[in-house]
Amino acid sequence: APYDAMKDFQPIGMIGVSGRGGLWRHWHQPAGRSVIAGGADISADALEQFRTEHGGQPFVTNDYRELLARPDIDAIAVTSPDYCHEEHAVAALQAGKHVFCEKPLAITIEGCDHILQTWRASGRRLMVGFNMRYMNIFRVMKEIVESGAIGEMKAVWVRHFVGFGSDFYYHDWHATRANGTSLLLQKGSHDIDMIHWITGAYTTRTAAFGSLDFFGGDRPNDLTCPVCPDRDTCTEVSHSPRRNQCAFRQEVDVEDNQVMIMELEGGIKASYLQCHFTPDYHRNYTFIGTQGRIENSEPEMKVWLKTRKSRTWRDLADRTYDIKPAEGGHGGADPVICRDFVEMVLDGKEPLAPPLAGRMSVAAGVCAAHSLRNGGTPVNVPPVAGFWPRHD
Repeated sequence: APYDAMKDFQPIGMIGVSGRGGLWRHWHQPAGRSVIAGGADISADALEQFRTEHGGQPFVTNDYRELLARPDIDAIAVTSPDYCHEEHAVAALQAGKHVFCEKPLAITIEGCDHILQTWRASGRRLMVGFNMRYMNIFRVMKEIVESGAIGEMKAVWVRHFVGFGSDFYYHDWHATRANGTSLLLQKGSHDIDMIHWITGAYTTRTAAFGSLDFFGGDRPNDLTCPVCPDRDTCTEVSHSPRRNQCAFRQEVDVEDNQVMIMELEGGIKASYLQCHFTPDYHRNYTFIGTQGRIENSEPEMKVWLKTRKSRTWRDLADRTYDIKPAEGGHGGADPVICRDFVEMVLDGKEPLAPPLAGRMSVAAGVCAAHSLRNGGTPVNVPPVAGFWPRHD
């Protein structure tokens, strides 16, 4: 039976019910303030698993337009593959729905701007799925910077060690430019957004170098791990039933090793390094100001504050922050970001990750990808009419 859309009870529909579509479990709270009333997916198996686990009688369809036509659903979560985000978010907004759009907002700058234009004309609300803004370790770093402990921000260094890169990106659709433009969007949009969020400044100019140094190769595009003659000796063999395309197939063309430099508003200098064949997995961030610096360690869940002479009591000690654990996916971020979406729709709460932030992280990544594929030439990040240089 249809759910009634009431002030304190939010029916939500999912476009994409597998992968990041698994967020539906956090939204489906019949005793709380939201339920998942329906889901759309082109995979019959994914829909059947969703319907079975849901336990109720959710509306299911392989055509997302049928989901958007439901009058009892006025909020939509877009958790489909990246190259579908523009189509699905625009259609949902035009249908009068509030929208949660998983990052990256789109895979082109034009796609992002199309979503922003549609959003502003719709009168609906739009939130970007930047769950790192909800992780304890990065919230602590944001708090330290905003306290003034490191003085005026001047430099940012970020190293992203992407262990098991093939499992995440090279065994499926992520591995081609046609589907994702660059891993500076799919993976890097999180990190670029963190640089923007913690500094309070967007990228205005960028340059990059990068290449495909490990993955890709001459294997057939239709080769999968279960039937590969080298499956017993290959270091990248996948045992996933869904993501098992050969990581060394011919069509792979997104770089797995890249260095990006950025100039942000206010003259802040930043660098971002991303490698997808490291043996370990973590993000190492350093923010440097005129009175000190902070650095994190994800494996140790610590943040260190080191101060320089400032002629204040602050320079009397360095400090170590032990980050407290949180329950839930992505370091406790997933349940919190889902709750924020419901509060945005029902209570008018401003989203922690506004639409412009989604556009600016993509824009920086797209410009860096263009630079690294054209000799490292610096590229100016284009503004978006009605926003630049203000944050929304």
